[in-house]
Amino acid sequence: MLELRAITAGYDRRAPVVRAASLSVVPGEAVGLLGPSGCGKSTLARVAALLHRPDAGTVLLDGESVRRWRHRAPRALRTAVGVVFQQPRLSADPRLRLTDLIAEPLRATGRRDDIPRRIPELASSVGLTPDLLTRRPHEVSDGQLQRACLARALVLRPRWLVCDEMTAMLDASTTAALVAAVEHYRAATGAGLLAVGHDQVLLDRWCDRTVHWEELTAATEPVGPSPV
Repeated sequence: MLELRAITAGYDRRAPVVRAASLSVVPGEAVGLLGPSGCGKSTLARVAALLHRPDAGTVLLDGESVRRWRHRAPRALRTAVGVVFQQPRLSADPRLRLTDLIAEPLRATGRRDDIPRRIPELASSVGLTPDLLTRRPHEVSDGQLQRACLARALVLRPRWLVCDEMTAMLDASTTAALVAAVEHYRAATGAGLLAVGHDQVLLDRWCDRTVHWEELTAATEPVGPSPV
């Protein structure tokens, strides 16, 4: 289970954007987190993806309390969570070809031998043709680049997937294709999903349940400071 207990987080301890928020996702479940722009849901998503250390509260991943964040987190925890952000051009190295972009996590974790098999397999699953894999981010559309970013998030076979406004900048057909790719992966692996967004129709159709932002902080007290 992925559990966020009484999370308080932000970028200024004097003015946190998330206050005492609690949320859980069980294995195989798809949970939508619905909220308006600027409410703090993306910050909470980064906490769930182990990319942002909260000021207070506890994150548990498969029953294990998270005590380190980003590159300091144990590899077993880091690789358990895949994340896709809203703006692919801000999360992709412009110097890399799409094939190298997708392969980044494999190289970083010493799994280079998996590259020849995993990259074509994932490219096909997200709808990227072989000719697109040789191109760099400025040579493809936003939708094509986001497909590559989704493939990168899936390449290590994470047990949990965090999609933070993954389709907000995309057209309807690309949105449908990416959601279908995520659902195909979840059906094959039993992975849990936290889908963050402001489109209630999409989240209601995609997820098993949708949680509204204001529901997260109701009558919840912080459980103490997060470990360094």
